[in-house]
Amino acid sequence: MLSFDDVLAARDRVAETARHTPLDYSHTFSSMTGATVHLKLETFQRTGAFKIRGATNRIATLSDAEQAAGVVTASAGNHAQGVALAATRMGVDAKIVMPEHAPVSKVEATRSYGGEVVLYGEDYDAAAERAHEIEREEGRTYVHAFDDEMVMAGQGTIGLEIYEDLPEVETVVVPIGGGGLISGIATALKGRDEDIRVIGVQAEGAASAPASLEKGEIVERDSVETIADGIATRKIGERTFEVIRERVDEVVTVTDSEIAVALTKLLERSKTLVEGAGAVPLAALLAGKFDYEDDEIIVPALCGGNIDLNVLTTVIMRGLIETGRYLRLRTVLKDRPGALDQLVEVISEQDANIYAIEHDRASRDIALNDAEVELDLETKGHEHVQSLLDALEANGYEIEVLV
Repeated sequence: MLSFDDVLAARDRVAETARHTPLDYSHTFSSMTGATVHLKLETFQRTGAFKIRGATNRIATLSDAEQAAGVVTASAGNHAQGVALAATRMGVDAKIVMPEHAPVSKVEATRSYGGEVVLYGEDYDAAAERAHEIEREEGRTYVHAFDDEMVMAGQGTIGLEIYEDLPEVETVVVPIGGGGLISGIATALKGRDEDIRVIGVQAEGAASAPASLEKGEIVERDSVETIADGIATRKIGERTFEVIRERVDEVVTVTDSEIAVALTKLLERSKTLVEGAGAVPLAALLAGKFDYEDDEIIVPALCGGNIDLNVLTTVIMRGLIETGRYLRLRTVLKDRPGALDQLVEVISEQDANIYAIEHDRASRDIALNDAEVELDLETKGHEHVQSLLDALEANGYEIEVLV
């Protein structure tokens, strides 16, 4: 099993490539939760995520012959970029197999870090099969994204940094996909202080760890569905499972809506951009998914910030909806002059801002002398939404809330 000494040894190998990322006290999230919250900003890491640490440590521990033969891996995102940059900095040839429909931004970033990108297959599983074929055909070493002790040890250097910067830390909250990150961090922290609590968080739509821990063996999901694509794995690793079972105190889950709220709040209040997986630890804290004492010193590990811009737009919108900041509704008006003005006047009196109006006379669901109206509104929270809906109904409008 991964040892504390493995993580200590990794620190020197990783230091020249990976940054020591900031640990930032957050007055905002401390006030919101009653805890003392420090954010581990791994979003500022090279390549925008923690994966560079594990990739660097794994490649650095290869023999000269293995390094000369090169490495190969499969990934659609952060691991691809981490392996590409780590290999380039150590003069090792790297082939990265990515799904044919991987985001263009991530493909270009991987190439810019020096990796040779091979586009293959519809999804990660197909890409991984091709990567293993290349491993056998060319004698390269496969760099696993999480289920490898040296990869786990590299990720564990985050835990060493947290303790160095904040030795009084009481709880660290870490996302779980395959389990490499939390295995490394938990090993590092428990090696420093057994009393430090480590809490793992999975997205509800990709949660295999809770079932695995309950059953005592790895449980694989049939499918995954979550906006936190960085941790969207169907199962945790064989090696990581043993470490999680031994050293992680609790594993909880969060919904996509809770992830979206955390991501939106980080953007708005902390001016920090994270991907879905990066927001998961804060989402668990904000949603009260685990118990803690007043003023308990808690560190959510924000593990990455590489989010696709199209996904970001969707997630922000979801976050605004969940916090009562955006409302879309439908109603039916009489098709006569002034009817729309009267509706707008009620909305204006309630101090809601209109983003868009769609006016439809041709809908089959309404009478010939009616018009269907959909409105997108900016609102100020759940109480404001309810006040607006009450005012509209009081003025005789039948309202259907769409989102």
